[in-house]
Amino acid sequence: METAKTKEILRIDNLDVSLVESGKTLIRDISFTLHAGETLCLVGESGSGKSLTSLAVMGLLDPGALRVSAGRILVEGIDVLAASAEELRQMRATRMSMVFQEPMTALNPTETVGAQVEEVLRVHGEGNAVTRRERVLKMFEAVHLPAPERIHASYPYQLSGGQRQRIVISMALILNPRLLIADEPTTALDVTTQRQILALIEEMQQKFGTAVLFITHDFGVVSDIADRIVVMNRGDLVETGTRDEILARPRQDYTRMLVSSVPSLVPPGRMPVTGAQILEVANLNKVYTQGSFLSGRRRVDALKPTGLTLATGEILGIVGESGSGKTTLARCLTRLIEPTGGAIRLGDTDISAMSQRQLRPYRRRFQVVFQDPFRSLNARLRVRDIVAEGMLNFGTPREEAYARVGDLLERVGLSVEMMDRYPHQFSGGQRQRICIARALALRPEVLIADESVSALDVSVQKQVLELLREICDETGVGIIFITHDLRVAARICDRVLVMQRGEVVESGSVDEVLTRPTQAYTRELIGAAPGRNWDFEHFRPFA
Repeated sequence: METAKTKEILRIDNLDVSLVESGKTLIRDISFTLHAGETLCLVGESGSGKSLTSLAVMGLLDPGALRVSAGRILVEGIDVLAASAEELRQMRATRMSMVFQEPMTALNPTETVGAQVEEVLRVHGEGNAVTRRERVLKMFEAVHLPAPERIHASYPYQLSGGQRQRIVISMALILNPRLLIADEPTTALDVTTQRQILALIEEMQQKFGTAVLFITHDFGVVSDIADRIVVMNRGDLVETGTRDEILARPRQDYTRMLVSSVPSLVPPGRMPVTGAQILEVANLNKVYTQGSFLSGRRRVDALKPTGLTLATGEILGIVGESGSGKTTLARCLTRLIEPTGGAIRLGDTDISAMSQRQLRPYRRRFQVVFQDPFRSLNARLRVRDIVAEGMLNFGTPREEAYARVGDLLERVGLSVEMMDRYPHQFSGGQRQRICIARALALRPEVLIADESVSALDVSVQKQVLELLREICDETGVGIIFITHDLRVAARICDRVLVMQRGEVVESGSVDEVLTRPTQAYTRELIGAAPGRNWDFEHFRPFA
């Protein structure tokens, strides 16, 4: 007899999804089941078919471009593929619901978040205006949003990333669906917010018996929440099993490669860097004033007086939660925003008080690799022009610049033949390599990498981190590496600064900070890191 715990919520049998125009099959013969109260993690690199599978389940494939060419999808015994558009609309939010990766794009910026969650109830004919509002406020309390009345009247831009994700989760769970699909819901969140969101999903799951299909490339998260794991690669199902089977005893080479690519929280151990000092920062700060004459002005210390040094060939990590001041520090260092005070000495020169005209010759000595490689590349330019642009701006002859572009592309693991392509023709990891090539084109002394690997698959992430380490060791460039991922910091950094609310609360060698922290906040960050009990490289839990 089937019990509540063993009830089958989702069954996918021999699923194929193909392109309408060419008939090319994108995912092939995918089969798995998911039961009530169970968490199934769907893992694999970008392009493996994870999100395509979830969209097929929700009936959200673009009918003009994609079609299910074989197989079946059953949600509580109902065939999704045979359902009409009206039946699918009724199933969404009641039987199955989805939480997307980026809550800002999933929410309407012109409506209050309360109205958007109430809309789900209204569309499904639930209650009247008064009861819908009460129900939404209770859901906001259930997902631990502070001051539900205020949040209800807020617009998405007025909330933090973690709060917006809680709104999207509220929208997904408001009608108690039996199946929740979470597509990379914690990728862009810092470790403490990530832990809160994962705990929230688990709490809702236990309360309502929801089956969770969790799509992620973060094996730290997988090790904490998965009951079973499905591994996909290039549209094929590679391997499936329990958490311990996949993480400790993977059978397939591809799975072993993915798991072993996950960085450890334990630093590998490095000798102290003894290079010459190239950057010295003293009492750098940034103050904003909010409010008006009538409402009163309020001082906001986005960056409190901060000091740091950077040597040639050194990688200095800056870690902390969202809003801790990491990016503000980076932008002040590069004078992309004007610091309120302090000194920035690049070599023997203080650049903190220079005008933008005076600063221009020094800009080539500072270069930045941003988080999103697609948005930071001009989609209308070919790669050769993207990488050569800085050199041309500083007077390098075009022929010489283009010749150096080829060398740079090969240096970052791409080929000269790729020079004439456009950014959209590359994968995310390849685009980030192009960004690194562009940053290296001017032979900088300081390279700032701002969350430059946070959106990459673990295998690509490992390649980019190794590339940055090689470049640092070979060229002597000093790297300021900003990240919220302590595993990444452990793998690549020599020293670490921990920031909280605009100030440095702890600093030291990466080994000292991550294995012997002295501050409670640092210990909290380490304790919140997912998968801290797993040694992925050696396929075993830590003793």
